[in-house]
Amino acid sequence: MTSTSTGPRAGRREWTAFVVLMLPLLLVSMDVSVLYFAVPAISRELHPSSTQQLWIFDIYAFALAGLLITMGALGDRFGRRKLLLFGAAAFGAASVAAAYAQSAEMLIAARAVLGIGGATLMPSTMALVRNLFLDEKQRAKAIAIWSSAMAGGIALGSVLSGVMIEHFWWGSVFLINVPAMVLLLALVPLLVPEFKDPAPGPFDLPSVPLSMAAVLPVIYGLKKIAADNGVGLVPVLSIVAGLAIGAVFVRRQRTRRDAMISPELFHHRGFGPSIALNALATFAMMGSAYFTTQYLQSVLGKGPLEAALWSLAPSVCVGIAGPVAAAAVQRGANRAHVIGAGFVTAAIGYGILALAGTDALWTVLIGAAVLASGIVAVMSLVTDMAIGTVPPKRAGSAAALLETGQEFGGAMGMAVLGSVGTAVYRGDVKDALGAGLPADSLDQVRETLGAAAAVAGSLKGRTGEHLLDTAREAFTHGMRIACGAGAVVLVAGAILALVTLRRVGAEDTGPSVEDAASPDASSTGTASTDALSTGAASTGAASVGAAGAADGGEAVPSR
Repeated sequence: MTSTSTGPRAGRREWTAFVVLMLPLLLVSMDVSVLYFAVPAISRELHPSSTQQLWIFDIYAFALAGLLITMGALGDRFGRRKLLLFGAAAFGAASVAAAYAQSAEMLIAARAVLGIGGATLMPSTMALVRNLFLDEKQRAKAIAIWSSAMAGGIALGSVLSGVMIEHFWWGSVFLINVPAMVLLLALVPLLVPEFKDPAPGPFDLPSVPLSMAAVLPVIYGLKKIAADNGVGLVPVLSIVAGLAIGAVFVRRQRTRRDAMISPELFHHRGFGPSIALNALATFAMMGSAYFTTQYLQSVLGKGPLEAALWSLAPSVCVGIAGPVAAAAVQRGANRAHVIGAGFVTAAIGYGILALAGTDALWTVLIGAAVLASGIVAVMSLVTDMAIGTVPPKRAGSAAALLETGQEFGGAMGMAVLGSVGTAVYRGDVKDALGAGLPADSLDQVRETLGAAAAVAGSLKGRTGEHLLDTAREAFTHGMRIACGAGAVVLVAGAILALVTLRRVGAEDTGPSVEDAASPDASSTGTASTDALSTGAASTGAASVGAAGAADGGEAVPSR
């Protein structure tokens, strides 16, 4: 399949605007991991309860996931640049409030506003990329750079957090956002034209609470399963309730003319498969992060900052994976075959991880690099396909659905693969230590590797060493089994890509002539529509753990 140019080529102004749009992408992805090192200092100064500490992490993810669909639709209707500027102002103000929070409640509220700001920034920036690059080759290159930069932002966030905490107070990790947001507010009106649907129709207000009620319970249930290391009644009921409300939401979208998510999006053959494949890629990325984070710190015994620095190593490969995949498609490679190859590459990465023992730093780093390279290649191509198949006027809604799918995929990966690994860990520990420890100590050891290390530290001599060695071997065994399961899932993803994308041709992945020429872009201020005609998971760091940060800002605790 050859890639064709289907719209006017972007010039220097559009590429400059693209660089500016990378600022919110980097900051939102950095915010996934930037809080990790600040937790001990926050605990000392704000004295949050255990429940409050969980909400400090989770409220960001919940606000982000719950509002993505709404914000994508609002951007399509009222203007993506306008929504981007609102989000940048909210993100900057919330960063200042978080930095100087005087109580846990104030920090939780600031993190919630950060999530709201992130929900406006992500779909707005991705949709604007769709509008700036109508030429298919240029758009594919831009999205490949986008995907690689998002992975780099997660890695940078964890390392930068450690450096800031070593030299400044904990609030400094939030103030990093402020200069970039000020720059964004100054440059976007000058460089980025306004885009919106010229005839949006009325806004489907009742669908806002419906979409949140569908997304939030499912995300909560999946995160609860991951945090509790097993399936419980409450998370299962939460997931079922969310799915039931989701069915009502979908039915409403299919039957209303003013639907928040237009059924027109799914009329394009590449759109639905790209959402599913992107979610599957995020499943693999976050599933591996659940283990590799803990492996670097709790099995190898590295400190958080040292683990974060090691996590940067695979980023070298990740940075070139997206552009290489995009270039292969542009040179005539079949898109479905390249996406399938990306899944297979990632499966090989999982296979390498499955070979790791309790002292295998380079095996884990190489496996993580191969895994992340395959995932970034998949995500860059399916993101381009999802955004490129839809009309420009629907780009915001398309981007929001893509990112909501990522939230589901990441939470599912941690819940499913995390539960598999935990089940193996608990079984191994019980079999090896069941007769040699008091019942209460055995219960603690079976909970987490971190708890096992604490119990081992309280024992003297060879007994403690034996306990710690056994727990580390049990955790590594669980990781190997979970990685084997992840490899099987990714091979299934490769097959799914080949089957679902076999009929998606070049004509299905670029804007039509009518779309390119349609007057759906309106500009305000100094930017004009002439700017259009003048001419991205978060991933590698997440695959090696990003020093313990999970998707959407939830920290993976050290085990």
